[in-house]
Order: sequence, then structure tokens, then C-alpha cells
Amino acid sequence: MTAAHFDVLIIGAGLSGIAAGAYLNTRCPQKRWAILEARETLGGTWDLFRYPGVRSDSDMFTFGFSFKPWTRGRTYAEGGEILTYLRESAEERGVSPHIRYSRRVTAARWSSAEGRWTVEVHNPQTQEAERYTCAFLWGCSGYYRYDAGYTPDFPGADRFAGQVIHPQRWPEGLEVAGRRVVVIGSGATAVTLVPALVERGARVTMLQRTPTWVISQPGEDRVARWLRGRLPAGAVHEVGRWKSVLGGVFFYWLAQQHPRQAERFLLEQLREALGDSAEVERHFHPDYKPWDQRLCLVPDGDLFQALRSGRAQVVTDHIQTFTEGGIQLRSGQHLDADLIVTATGLQLLWLGGATLEVDGVPVDPSQRMLYRGAMLDEVPNAAVTIGYTNASWTLRAELTCALVCRILNHMDAQGHTQCWPRRRSEQPTDHPILDLKSGYVQRARHLLPKQGGRAPWRVHQNYLRDLWESRAAQDDDGTLELR
Repeated sequence: MTAAHFDVLIIGAGLSGIAAGAYLNTRCPQKRWAILEARETLGGTWDLFRYPGVRSDSDMFTFGFSFKPWTRGRTYAEGGEILTYLRESAEERGVSPHIRYSRRVTAARWSSAEGRWTVEVHNPQTQEAERYTCAFLWGCSGYYRYDAGYTPDFPGADRFAGQVIHPQRWPEGLEVAGRRVVVIGSGATAVTLVPALVERGARVTMLQRTPTWVISQPGEDRVARWLRGRLPAGAVHEVGRWKSVLGGVFFYWLAQQHPRQAERFLLEQLREALGDSAEVERHFHPDYKPWDQRLCLVPDGDLFQALRSGRAQVVTDHIQTFTEGGIQLRSGQHLDADLIVTATGLQLLWLGGATLEVDGVPVDPSQRMLYRGAMLDEVPNAAVTIGYTNASWTLRAELTCALVCRILNHMDAQGHTQCWPRRRSEQPTDHPILDLKSGYVQRARHLLPKQGGRAPWRVHQNYLRDLWESRAAQDDDGTLELR
């Protein structure tokens, strides 16, 4: 059954989908559009993740939208604050009425003869199928699975008498006070969980195979705090935004070009926070360069405070087996536990698991390149939103929003109905669009589109460069085919 036809269909009502809808309302008011959301509410990640302490590891001046200033005090907001912000943004920008919930996109087929996509949708609540058509398809579903995180097959896991939880499926109302908790992992989720669990009365061990680079930042931006009351909210937001952008671009450049200086800076900060050089070397000095994997943020040094309190510890070792009462390590040490949290990462999933076909031929994303980080080569009238790995997701998402709206308006102005990027002589490199050495990226390299060696096929991890290129780019750049 065909439910409706739209000029633009957006997949996903998280941060990216809300941004896309807001831009369409503002820059393409002539378009009829809708958002198809698989879940029963908006917010994506920030409605799904409910583990203690869940927060953004990007500052809200850049993680928040450019069109809605962040006026709350904390620079690194908790999950509930972010969800409230997203709901307010969707209401204020007229996005909410366009969202159709419980609509999971399973497949999309493009017909060049008809000049449109046919989108197959499953309703998980009613188990009914629907079919939509659209002239332009826009994937805003992020890149990881919502129904399951990644948990390795730990030896002896079935022997453990306590509870094992992945943070992506944190039980509501779980009490941890007085319990011995082992958090397996050393990434952003683990360093967030440890101080939050200590605050709730648990005794916590963070068990890691190898260390991760960690950096501490003030929970509230001092410059923004001073400016509030002196400047309008929008001006404070802009100052905070550009301060964060410039600082982030500089430190990423330093880490890539002068890694020893970046390491020295991070290690000095860690020694000052922990007061124990041996502890830093053992547990917080990775064997890879900063930004080969994402840096883990510790607002106000809360992880270090938890460690200094004596209610939390870090253990760097390998798991030999789970036991009835905890975890046996290769070193011979045994970690007693009542609760084990597997903060072991995500599973990536392209386009929310939906399949694509173009004129009856299946599209394999891993064999395609991304044009300006947003459009698969030889796939007509389609875009995806993918954020930065070394900066705020939203910075890159809004660049994609501006690009898509500009392309749609250019097509209308020139009387075109079809548009796609053509690779011509450019060949893909061996690098996927997420060029990190993190485990979750490496496990999914075979699923992701590739990069080229130069613009417009290269995904820069540099907002300033991308912003300049996006503003200087021509609508007819010799790469886009228009019909």
C-alpha cells in the first residue's frame, strides 16, 4: 500500500533528522517532506541511551544547532538536557508535525524511468507494511545499530552468577549502591560510567586491555559564563562556538603533525590530575597517537576525582575467564563483582539497515565513494548525513544540510529532476569515511563507503576547510550529473 508521495523523505528523527527538517523549512519552503522514524519518539541516541551519567563528549556550542543557541550553564550536557533541547528545537522549527513514528525503513528502490524512490516501511507496533515514494531520499539515521551494542564472546560468561549489562540496554531503576561493579572498557562510555556509578554508591573497577587517551575540560565554559548577561544569547553562543571550533582544529592539527607535543600536553595534565606518574604510565598512556582514536572527555576531572576517592580503580589486564563471582585475569588477579558492565563498543549499521537498489541493481556502499561527504557516487537523488569523528557531529551535519538544500534549489531553478555524482577518473582509496583505528570502525570497514584522494571525494576532518570549500563550491562542479 502506498501511503503518500513527498518531495523529500528523511530517515531518522535524531539530531541529524531534526537539523535536516529545520533547513528544509527555512531554505526549501516549497518542498513537501516528512521524517520516517523507527522508534516511538524523537531524539535518536539521546532517547535511547539511559545509562548513568550519559552525556555529550562534544561541547554544546558546537553540538547544539547554529540556529538555536545553547543557553544552559553546562557546556557538556547530560543526556536528558540534550533530549529536551532536541524536542524544543523540533517544536520551534516546525519539524515535529512532519515526523511519522514507528516507521522503520527496510528498503528503497530508485527508478530512473519514474524519477523517484519507492520506500518500503515496516511498522514495528502494528506489524503492518507501508510504501512511500519520494523524489529525494535523505538518510539521517547515524551509523550504528540501535537494537544491540557490541559485546565480545567472553570465556565463561554463562558461569557468572551476577548481572551482565551492556550500557546500550541499561535497565530502568537499576540500583548499584553497595554493589561491586566491573566496567569492561576504556572508551567514552566507560569513563562516563565510572564516576556516575561511584556517585550512586557503587565500588567500581574499570577493566581495560589497553589505555585510552583522556582529556579533562571544565564543565562550564568560563568565557561564556562571563559573557552571559553582557551579550545576547545568540552572540554568546557564537563566541563559544568559534572558540571551540578553533581550539579543536588546532589540537587535532597538533596531534597529527606534532604527536609528541600533543602526548606531552596530555600526559602533563594527567599527572597533575592523578598525582602519580606510575599510575599514568600504567593506565593512561596509550601506545597510539592522540586522535588515532577519539579522545575521551572528562568534564571537571570527574573520573580522576572518583579514582582519588578510593571508590574506583583502573586495572589494565586481559580477561582469562568469567567466574561465578567475577572475572579471572591473565595476571592471576581476580576481580570480585556483583555486576559487570560491558562498555565494549558499538556495532555499525549503514542507513539503519535499509537496502538500496538503483534500477534493479543492489547498491553496495563499500564499493562507492561519498561526494562531499554526503552523496554516494552513481546513486541518484539521495544523501546521507555523517558527522565528524574528531569534532562535533552537528558541525558536519549542518554543512550537509546546507549542501542538500542548495542542490535541491539549483535543480528546481534549472528545471532538473535528477541529480547524482559521477566518479569519472577518481578511484577510491583504502580508507573508509570513518578513518579511525577504533575497534568499532575496524570491525565495520567492509560496510562503509570509501574516500577518494582529493576533493570533492575526500572527507576532511577539518570544519574550517570544509566550511570554506562548501561556500566556494560551484553548483555545476563537473562532478554532479543533472537531468
